[in-house]
Amino acid sequence: MSGPLVVLVGPMGVGKSTVGQQLADRLGVAYRDTDDDIVAGQGRTIADIFVEEGEPAFRAVEKAAVLRALAEHDGVLALGGGSILDEETRGLLAGQRVVYLSMDVEEAVKRTGLNAARPLLAVNPRKQWRELMEARRHLYEGVATAVVPTDGRTPEEVTQAVLDALELKQA
Repeated sequence: MSGPLVVLVGPMGVGKSTVGQQLADRLGVAYRDTDDDIVAGQGRTIADIFVEEGEPAFRAVEKAAVLRALAEHDGVLALGGGSILDEETRGLLAGQRVVYLSMDVEEAVKRTGLNAARPLLAVNPRKQWRELMEARRHLYEGVATAVVPTDGRTPEEVTQAVLDALELKQA
């Protein structure tokens, strides 16, 4: 199998970055986050791209970043929350070891405060988060090799659950 050892998907604020870094450390591989790639490549925040150019422009940049990372990276890769909206991206995830980190809206509120730094949640965040998840949950589940709930768990517990779900041995 070529590509990343593990790909993490899930909604914003679920802990993909935190768990991804811990997973990479425990597996002895590199960690990469496509959101970080976008910010570095564009020289501005994701929120700024959304505001200045709109969601379609951001999604095009995101798709290119994901395609590049899937081709280049062989460690743990975290994808932005909306990256699975792209059909080609979902196709490329087939055959990969993909973990969907899930959480409910109450957990999302606790973790992110559903704050304005999240451009898709700027107005009525709880309602918008629920709507986003209704639209995306089946896409996350569709690409996932394993689903790991994160509600009420520490990052360490989630990391261990991912290792267990994928039956991966630590370095």
